[in-house]
Amino acid sequence: VPDVVVGDFDSLPLAERDRLEAMGVELQVAAPDKDESDMELCLLAALATGARRIVVLGALGLVRPEHSVANLLLLADPRLDGLEVTLAGRGSRIFRAGTAHGPGTVEVAGEPGDLVSLFPLGDVVEGVTTSGLRFPLTAEALVLGPSRGLSNELLEPIAQVTSTRGRLLVIHTRRSMADAPPTGGS
Repeated sequence: VPDVVVGDFDSLPLAERDRLEAMGVELQVAAPDKDESDMELCLLAALATGARRIVVLGALGLVRPEHSVANLLLLADPRLDGLEVTLAGRGSRIFRAGTAHGPGTVEVAGEPGDLVSLFPLGDVVEGVTTSGLRFPLTAEALVLGPSRGLSNELLEPIAQVTSTRGRLLVIHTRRSMADAPPTGGS
C-alpha cells in the first residue's frame, strides 16, 4: 500500500481512487492543466520529504512514448544533483552520474555480458573513463546525437564509469532481458 499517490488522476478510475482513500492513502491531487508531468510531481513530492534515494517503477511505458522520453529527460533536472535516482523495470536500471559542471562516478553491478549504455544529458559529457567494460573509454567526450556509448558489455561483475563534467545517463540492461523477444503485438 503506498503512503502517498501524486498526480492529476486523469487515468485513475474513480473506484480505484476511492479504494486508495479507504485504505488511508494520502492523495496529492494536481490540476489536469499543469506545467509538470505526473512523474515530475512525484519526484518533487519525494524531494520535499528529504529523500536522497529514489527508485521509480513504471516510467517507461510504450503506449505514450513522449512520456517515456520526458521521464528519461527528468534525470537531467539539476534539482536531482547529488541524489541517487533510478528508473527501473523490465530488466533495466537507468540512472545518472555527474552534474552539469562537476564530476560523476558510478559502479554498475551485474553479470558479465550485461549491456551498459552511456548517453549525455546535455551537449557533451567530458572525461568519460570506464573500467570493466568490453569497449573501454579513456577521458573521452560523449556528445549529444551520435550513439558512441550504445551497447557496451560488462566484462566483470562490477564496472566503473567516471566523468569530469556533465550529466551522463547510464542504462544497465541484464543480458537475459536484452535477448528476450519483445512483448505485445506482432
